[in-house]
Amino acid sequence: MKKFYHHWGVLSALLVSIFVVIGLRMLNLEDSIFTRQCMGLCELTGKLFMNALKMLVVPLITSSLICGIMSFGSQSEFRRLGLKTFLFYFLTCFVAVILGLWVTNVLKPGMTHPDLAAKILGQANILPSDFVSINKIETAKFSNFILRLLPQNILSAAADNTQILGLIVFSLLFGFFIGRLPDDLRKVQWKLWEGIQQIVRNITHIVIVFAPIGVFGLVTPIFLNTGVELIKPLLWFVVTILCGFALYYFVFLFLLLKFVGKIKPWAHYKAMLPVTLMAFSTASSAAVLPFALERVENVSKVSPKTARFTLPLGITINMSGTALYECVVVLFIAQLYQVAWGIQFDIFDQLTVVLMSLLTSVGVAGIPASGLIAITMILSSVGLPVESVSVIWVVERFLDMLRTAINVFNDTCGTIIIARSEGEDTAYPEC
Repeated sequence: MKKFYHHWGVLSALLVSIFVVIGLRMLNLEDSIFTRQCMGLCELTGKLFMNALKMLVVPLITSSLICGIMSFGSQSEFRRLGLKTFLFYFLTCFVAVILGLWVTNVLKPGMTHPDLAAKILGQANILPSDFVSINKIETAKFSNFILRLLPQNILSAAADNTQILGLIVFSLLFGFFIGRLPDDLRKVQWKLWEGIQQIVRNITHIVIVFAPIGVFGLVTPIFLNTGVELIKPLLWFVVTILCGFALYYFVFLFLLLKFVGKIKPWAHYKAMLPVTLMAFSTASSAAVLPFALERVENVSKVSPKTARFTLPLGITINMSGTALYECVVVLFIAQLYQVAWGIQFDIFDQLTVVLMSLLTSVGVAGIPASGLIAITMILSSVGLPVESVSVIWVVERFLDMLRTAINVFNDTCGTIIIARSEGEDTAYPEC
């Protein structure tokens, strides 16, 4: 049953939704009372699922960030290794977001017909007046953006999705200084936050189990009202994502392994293929961690000291594929709003998306579909309605599997490159 939900549940929900809509149209029941009642039930189900995702934003991001960062100050001998690891993951994630920004502005997947864009976005009952009420003008002020980094009240920031940036900064500081506590106090905090993180992940797993039902409720009204017209913009959106992933996976990481790691890239691609496929099939980087450690230590010959520090840390704080995906999704939705209602999304808004993609990808736990929670945070930060994320549910599951594979492979690249920088001899021949 668990495998069904992880692998085929969302796909089955999409297929059932398509068949239901086709059946209603063949029977000319689109405008019947029965159909309206069913669509009302679907909308209720979809909103419940979205509420569950929103409910997990603060505990999931906070616990993951604190657990990922607090290890930096825990052992002095790992300070140099920690700095290298953090810099590598940050820089590769930054490149991924820039690639996402570039391909979206070049291919413009959301620049479709205005009527179609309005029809797609209208399924979430988001009207232009609702959008303006989010106070877009204030969001775009640079001074307000800086002030949001340090909120006056962290509890108020945690209760407001538009102030989540301050919560991220606080979590980074909190986790860092936990690592600098005396051993007795640090161990208590470590166990506390590890326990909180595990509890939140378990709750998230339960929410994701109901993803097929939530997806059915979200997409069925969209299919009924837009039909096959929805396929074209979404296909172009998927092509945009695939182009970004391909450039990052086959070009950037290839060059990084060759010129920075000084190893033959295809040797690493081949050695990590089982790990990449497992990450793709499970869509969970955390679930792949034990297998990835085994391959890195036994096949790549990275020392356990390096592998067991860099790889688990990468699973927590390095989500380059997710960051690229988040950037493209938010810009895609922004383009839909731009063509539908003329709402402008300027260069500062795009830079905000870049920064928020970097920061939120650090806090995304290695579990299926948790990237959607981060997307809702970014949408709120730039003044876009969080409900608009429902337009990508049709293709979300497949792209979730792809970005997880990118995340995990990038973690293995970071591990072996850092090991080489530490003077370790790996199993791969040098270039």
